[in-house]
Amino acid sequence: MKKPLEGPAPGYICSDFAVAKRGAMQIRDAIEADIDEITAIYNEVLTHSTAIYNNTPATREDRLAWWRARRDQGYPVVVATNNGRIAGFASFGDFRPWPGYRFTVEGTIHIHADTRGQGVGTELLKHIIERARTLGKHTMIAGVDSENAASLRFLERFGFERAGHLREVGFKFERFLDLVFLQYWITSRVR
Repeated sequence: MKKPLEGPAPGYICSDFAVAKRGAMQIRDAIEADIDEITAIYNEVLTHSTAIYNNTPATREDRLAWWRARRDQGYPVVVATNNGRIAGFASFGDFRPWPGYRFTVEGTIHIHADTRGQGVGTELLKHIIERARTLGKHTMIAGVDSENAASLRFLERFGFERAGHLREVGFKFERFLDLVFLQYWITSRVR
């Protein structure tokens, strides 16, 4: 088994989580002015893949409400920028709304089509895992379409482990889809 990627990459600066840099890429908290680019990335992923089990493109107002809700819950929405352009965004939120799940979060990362495969996802994932750690979270869940081999490989290289395979629970593009749950231990595994 490959050793999972651990800790921040060299040159990764993150003193107060407001801004982190790696080369020309900058990771920072999203602001309201980023919502149009976040919406465009989200809609491109939604329209061209099964990464999001939804058929209806989001409006700016939809994504703004989502961003505000995450912020109000104390959860981050971060963006990776390169030369003033958003290359991707990431966030996490409650895995389930009940108190027994309070140490578990579910993460999401979406990358602009032009910047996939350039390390943007890795930097965003490192950042949100560290943010989850500072909030006292124990584990992060990722739900990935079973046919999304690139995302499954990416998460497994990072150290996520497959935890479940739900058959035909999603429906998009006129067909049923399987969902794979993966899990990453932010703090040491208890059992």
